Amino acid sequence: MPENQNTSRREIFNIVWKACDTFRGAVDPSEYKNYILTMLFIKYLSDLWKDKRAAYEKKYKGDKKRVERALGRERFVVPPECDFDYLYAHRDEANIGELINIALEKIEDANKAKLENVFRNVDFNSEPALGQTRERNRRLKNLLEDFNDPKLDLRPSRLGDRDIIGDVYEYLIGKFAAGAGKKAGEFYTPPEVSTLLAKLVAPKPGDRICDPACGSGSLLIKVAREVREPDGSPSNNFSLFGQESNGSTWALCRMNMFLHEMDAARIEWCDTIGNPRLVEGDKLMKFDVVVANPPFSLDKWGQENAATDKFNRFWRGVPPKSKGDYAFITHMIETALEDGGKVGVIVPHGVLFRGGFEGAIRQKLIEENLLEAVIGLPPNLFFGTGIPAAILLFRKGRAERDVLFIDASREFEDGKNQNRLREQDIEKIVKTFRAFKTVDKYAYRATPDEIKENDFNLNIPRYVDTFEEEEEIDIEAVQREIEQLEAELAETRKQMAGYLKELGYGA
Repeated sequence: MPENQNTSRREIFNIVWKACDTFRGAVDPSEYKNYILTMLFIKYLSDLWKDKRAAYEKKYKGDKKRVERALGRERFVVPPECDFDYLYAHRDEANIGELINIALEKIEDANKAKLENVFRNVDFNSEPALGQTRERNRRLKNLLEDFNDPKLDLRPSRLGDRDIIGDVYEYLIGKFAAGAGKKAGEFYTPPEVSTLLAKLVAPKPGDRICDPACGSGSLLIKVAREVREPDGSPSNNFSLFGQESNGSTWALCRMNMFLHEMDAARIEWCDTIGNPRLVEGDKLMKFDVVVANPPFSLDKWGQENAATDKFNRFWRGVPPKSKGDYAFITHMIETALEDGGKVGVIVPHGVLFRGGFEGAIRQKLIEENLLEAVIGLPPNLFFGTGIPAAILLFRKGRAERDVLFIDASREFEDGKNQNRLREQDIEKIVKTFRAFKTVDKYAYRATPDEIKENDFNLNIPRYVDTFEEEEEIDIEAVQREIEQLEAELAETRKQMAGYLKELGYGA
C-alpha cells in the first residue's frame, strides 16, 4: 500500500479513537463501540453518496432528474436529511439524539433488504445510556464534531482504498476486545489468524461458506477474499452465511458486510446451538466450507436440550455442560457437505486431550476419518486471553487416513500486549499443510494406528518432537582448559607475590 494511504489509515484510526473520549466514564466500553461504529457507518455512507452524486452531476451536466434517477439505481440509498452533513449542521439542536435516530430509521427503511433491523440495538436518544438531555446533547455534539475532521474524508476518490473502512472496524473492535476480558474472543478474531484459517480451508468459486459463530464477520470476509478464479484473480462467485447470538455484534456484522459490498450475505441473529436459523425445511443447511472461532469452553451452552436435539447433531455424544467446544465442532461437522465439505475451527488446547465425553466424541471423529490436521498456534494471539489455541481441520470424504500435526507455536512476532503471526509464519504453516509431509521439529504425519496408540490424544508434543539436543561436551578438552587456567592463575599469583615483596609487603 502506498505511504500516503498508510498515513491516511493512521490519521483515521486516531480520529476515531479520539471520538471514543466522548463516552469514556459515562458509558461502558462494550456499549459505546456501538455509537462510534454506527456514526462511522453514517459518515462512510454519506461521503460515498456525496462522491456518487458529484460523479453523476458531472456525467449528466447538472441535469437533476437524470442524477436522481441514476442515484436511485445505486446499491444503497441515503434519503434527504439523513446524511452526516445534515446531522452535523443540526448538532446544536435540543433533540439531536432524536434526529440521529430518525436518520438511521430512514436509512434502514430505504435499504430494507440489506439493513433491516441493523440499528435496533442503538439508541442515540437514550437517557440511561447517554445521560440526561444536556449531557447527552453535549456528548453527541462532540461526537459529530470529532467525525467532522477534514482528515476523515471517507470518499473512495480520496481514500483510494475502500477496505480501509473495514480496517477501522477491525482496529476498533480490537481496541474494545483488548479491554473486554477473556470473553473478547467471542466476537473478534485477530486478522492474521483469520487470514491463516482462510488460506487453510482454500475456498473455491461457487462455494457456500458459513461461520456459525460469526461475531463481527471478519473471518467470513477473509475467507471470501480467498476465493479465486483459475487464473488467480479474485472471484465474486460465492455465498456467505453466518449466525451470531449477540444482537449488537450481529448488527455490526451486517454493517461490516455492507461496507465490504457483500450485501447478499445471510447473517442470522440466533443461538447457533439452541436455535439455529440456517435451515432448509426441517434440516440444517449444508455448506462447502464451515469456519469459526467459537467462544472457548463456553459454559451453559445448552446441554440440557442436546439429547433431544431435533437435528440430531449430538449422536456421537453430548459434551459436558461447562465446556461447549465440541458442541460447536459437532454442529460445524454436521453442516458440512458430505462429499468434500471442509471445517476449520479455532479451539483451546484442552479440546485436544480432555477425556470423558469429550474424549469419546474426539475418538469417533478420528475413527470416521474426518480429522485432517491439528495446528498448534503461538500463545497470546487473542485479545484478553493468553490461552494458547489450535486449529482443527476436518474434511469429509477424505481418501487418505493420516493426520498432519503442525507445531507452529514457536514462530511469531513478540508484541508488547499480544503476539502476532507474521506473513512468513502464515506462509510456512499453509505450505506445510498443503505438502502434508513430516518436517523435522515442525510437523509430523501420523497414522491412525499411532493416534490409537496414544488413546486418541491429540496433544501435539506427542507427535511433533521439538526437543533440541544440546551440543555434546568434550570432557577431556574442558579438563585441559581448566588445568591451563589453573597454571596461569598460579603464575599470576607468583608474580603478584614478587611485586608485593619488592614493595616491602613480602614478610
